[in-house]
Amino acid sequence: MSSDIICRYFKKGAEIEISSNDVGFRGSWYAGTVLKPPENDKGKKVLVEYKTLMKSESSAKRLREEVELVQLRPAPPPEKRLKYKFSEEVDAWYNEGWWEGIVTELSGDDKYAVFFRSTKEQLHFRAREMRLHREWVYGKWVPPLEQAGDDQPPRCNRNDSLPAENFERNFSPGTLVEVHSYDEGFEGAWFSATVVKNMNNEKYLIEYQTIYDDKDDTKLLREEVDSRQLRPYPPDIGIVDRFEVREQVDALYDGVWWVGVVSKVRKNDKYSVFFKAADEILTFEHSDLRMHQEWINRKWLIAPKVPEL
Repeated sequence: MSSDIICRYFKKGAEIEISSNDVGFRGSWYAGTVLKPPENDKGKKVLVEYKTLMKSESSAKRLREEVELVQLRPAPPPEKRLKYKFSEEVDAWYNEGWWEGIVTELSGDDKYAVFFRSTKEQLHFRAREMRLHREWVYGKWVPPLEQAGDDQPPRCNRNDSLPAENFERNFSPGTLVEVHSYDEGFEGAWFSATVVKNMNNEKYLIEYQTIYDDKDDTKLLREEVDSRQLRPYPPDIGIVDRFEVREQVDALYDGVWWVGVVSKVRKNDKYSVFFKAADEILTFEHSDLRMHQEWINRKWLIAPKVPEL
């Protein structure tokens, strides 16, 4: 982040939004104010004060803390968006902050179902409790701020409505699944596994297909996981002749599928793929990529292109 951007947007008294790296709060943004700006762009801490979070449940004082500069962005300009489209990425106002999600249902009476990837939950919101999701990239909002006359969402009928469940609860032993990890450093990773046993408490005993037990490296690792960490194995949607820039893909690396975005099409059927969580770009063969699909409300949806890299 350049010194010019720091001086312009994160000076003392600036209105900002603050993200969190804590487990359970990823994908959320909270309004705040800069109390003490960074001294430079070399990773110094910034003292901020939250607008909606207090020091404790019984305290009347707002929470103050030092955060990394990369956790900050300017407060987005207000927008008068009244309607949203199915599968559109939005932020929804929940628990005193804005949470990143995706629209999974249009009720037709100003209500929308929003699915949150970070918690695997689906909740309902009104349009006034939502906003279009944007990323702050090098001093610009992506996608750019909308002008009047934005496209209206497509009409929907009763067949567009999705069931309330957003994850599968009933996996039989022997079922091939994919497992998501909540551990730091594994955001966006999906591990192939087989269900061994339903533990009858919303937990499953699974056996990984590519991870071996530390105590016995001849045996595949078995582990109890929460049902919210599981999804069916994605269906085969056929061979893709060519991936395009900005397409969301899964890249196979060390036996694990990692969610990324194609940033460059190279020669000889190779692609550069950007991984947001790790903030790095790696090169993959065409055969090591697949179209990224989202398992939402018992349906597979092909992820749309990202607006901009």
